[in-house]
Amino acid sequence: MKILISADMEGATGVTWPADVLPGTPQWGRCRSLFTSDVNAAVQGFFDGGADGVLINEAHWSMRNLLLEGLDDRAEMLTGRHKSLSMVEGVQHGDVDGIAFVGYHTGAGAEGVLAHTYLANSITGVWLNGTRASEGLLNARVAAECGVPVILVTGDDLTCEDALRYAPEARRVAVKDHVSRYAAVCRTPVRTAADIRAAAKAATALAVRHEPVTGGPFTVELEFDAEHLAAAATVVPGTARAGERRTAYTSETMYEAIRTFKAVTTIVSAAVEEEYG
Repeated sequence: MKILISADMEGATGVTWPADVLPGTPQWGRCRSLFTSDVNAAVQGFFDGGADGVLINEAHWSMRNLLLEGLDDRAEMLTGRHKSLSMVEGVQHGDVDGIAFVGYHTGAGAEGVLAHTYLANSITGVWLNGTRASEGLLNARVAAECGVPVILVTGDDLTCEDALRYAPEARRVAVKDHVSRYAAVCRTPVRTAADIRAAAKAATALAVRHEPVTGGPFTVELEFDAEHLAAAATVVPGTARAGERRTAYTSETMYEAIRTFKAVTTIVSAAVEEEYG
């Protein structure tokens, strides 16, 4: 049994504001160990439950945040940027039985600690076939198309609620309770590590591959905080204006949809100017 962990940082233990997750800041340096603790607890739990292998896909920002030296020696880590499937790279090869979303958060335009979708700001909403979508929902649809169930989700309490929409059977662990976008009531890392490890152990029973779930076409609509960003997004072939600050595109598969999403967000991030956005 092989488990893939998609590891993001905004939903990690103790993380509540931008300096906690922006590479290079002193606070980020401190929070890396908290992030690593959450991921390592999931790794240990999956091995406790009988997994034969665990691959961790680093999915936050530069994708170089986890402390490799702090991980269980039985795990392997995929680190670095420019992966075909970004946050869920590795799910497409047919050898993964279950995927865990560790350190996840709610989507752009929703309540939640450090809520966003791919870009820290600029994007104010994302919809998949008319349903507001978080990174968790988008990535779960990609995993389902590969026949892989989401078996564990960790983050704040609202992230766990969001997971009920796309992975209702998955084990969920809230490491903090949302107060505002930049504040939360946090559990200690000793407590959250124990909770995550126990949930991961139980979640291994859910790691059973299924038939790929298709269901295209998939229309993805994005709303931005400025008109010029919507204009910039139309550089990506197939992406068209859907309103003053909105664009949309349609893909036949989620594999294509998430890759186009990556292209759109890359173009849009390059169109953001300092201070004015």
